[in-house]
Amino acid sequence: MPGHSKKILVLGSGAVAPPCVDYLTRNPNNLVTVACRTLATAQKLSSGFPRVIKSAIKSKTQVVTTSYVSEGIRALDGAAKEAGITVLNEVGVDPGVDHLYAIKKIGEVHAKGGKVREFYSYCGGLPAPDCADNPLGFKFSWSPRGALLSQRNSARFLKNGEVVEIPSTELMATAKPYYVMDGYDFVAYSNRDSVPFREFYGIPEAQTVIRGSLRYAGNPAFVQALADLGWLEQDKKEWLIDGMTWADIQQRALGTSAKDEKYATSLRTHPGHFWMPTCTVGRRLTGTIENGTQNPHIAHRGFGQVSEQGRKRADHFRHEMDGLLSSEKATIAGGNLLDTLCAQLEKLMSFKPGERDLVMLQHKFVVEWANGRVETLTSTLELLGDPQRYSGMSNSVGTTCGIATQLMMDGHPALSKPGVLAPYSVEMCDPIRALLEKEGIKMVDATVKG
Repeated sequence: MPGHSKKILVLGSGAVAPPCVDYLTRNPNNLVTVACRTLATAQKLSSGFPRVIKSAIKSKTQVVTTSYVSEGIRALDGAAKEAGITVLNEVGVDPGVDHLYAIKKIGEVHAKGGKVREFYSYCGGLPAPDCADNPLGFKFSWSPRGALLSQRNSARFLKNGEVVEIPSTELMATAKPYYVMDGYDFVAYSNRDSVPFREFYGIPEAQTVIRGSLRYAGNPAFVQALADLGWLEQDKKEWLIDGMTWADIQQRALGTSAKDEKYATSLRTHPGHFWMPTCTVGRRLTGTIENGTQNPHIAHRGFGQVSEQGRKRADHFRHEMDGLLSSEKATIAGGNLLDTLCAQLEKLMSFKPGERDLVMLQHKFVVEWANGRVETLTSTLELLGDPQRYSGMSNSVGTTCGIATQLMMDGHPALSKPGVLAPYSVEMCDPIRALLEKEGIKMVDATVKG
């Protein structure tokens, strides 16, 4: 009730938390507590979230999350309703801001008698172009483990009326150049299950519905190479022990010996040779890049030519990291290759002081109007971080979450209904979007000409 103190517990104190806490503490009636035990606990929080919600149901405590509604969470809808609590999900940027503006534009099209025949939505959390100075074209503002594994999801989407399924092992090979605006060199690939969003967004007329991710050109090829070399494996390796060099680890992962010609041949011919586990670019790739020729592995997987931006990143990073493969001792983490690699990536590929990140989110709507005319509309968010304050990612995720939480605490009827909720309706999206735009976070509408 207005004027009464409200207790809010924020689970986790990572990069996304400060903008959320900042927004919530503007209200003097809110008593905000931030709780986080360890990094390991935070990493497990997402997968264990149904347990958190079960505890909230037991204590009749409202819940807000930025995560997708998983099957485990969805199964708790009845229990949440019985307890009279709201479990509000998907109020970050993707998911979150994407919903707010998809619902807005689709509603406007339908109100004018149009039909959305195709819907595309791609989002990327990336370094600003001037900071994208490594082969991945990526820097880690959150767990490298989570970022890499997000590129190993399977995908399912609707294309020309048919459901298409992409296994996780082939996802990176589907990445294709995707134009958002001048000045950027993006590729896009589908991610997770897009099919239900035809129903969630109320566009039964749509024949294509694809939601996915944006990366800089070259990134998918490097991630695929990491997978090919075994560096994304999560199972424990008994042979992975302290004192091993990166070269030792790579030899064992490939089942080769440094004394054996087989090892040299493997590194010369293995598709992943162009990516080494210390993040140094293997000479085969840099040679290919410098000569302007096409790496056959990349061509085979559909990645195409490496871009000029990719060439510059590879050349810069090769000189910076050259020589680490054969001599540097690795810091073993988690007893597996993925965590060991991620510990190194976090050191080498985190944002440096003064560097900015970028959140790029674009919806594309192919609309058929009542007179038969077809038009392509876009809604685009280009949000750069502020090195002196918040990153673009933490601002867009944390502020959206803070706004949704405050609205729920204030008893907004659409955001405080008992049960498991996500913002797929005008009633839920409009109030969040209105307040978000006051914070300077807004998707801009345009019509594609020609």
